[in-house]
Amino acid sequence: MSEDPAAEAGRKRKPVLLRLDPAVHEALARWAADDLRSVNAQIEVLLRQALAAAGRTPRDLGALPKRGRPSSNG
Repeated sequence: MSEDPAAEAGRKRKPVLLRLDPAVHEALARWAADDLRSVNAQIEVLLRQALAAAGRTPRDLGALPKRGRPSSNG
């Protein structure tokens, strides 16, 4: 059984190339570290919040992946 809810639903996570101003990346990295997240996870959280605020949350949106290291259960 997978720890990733999107994988359980048969969906794969989409890789995205994102170009950022170095100062924006640094600010995101500090914010992510404060929240104990990766920069990638922080960007996803912010995008989900923006979608919700705009009333554009997809109906089939899966849960965020579980934070932390994967379990050793395999």
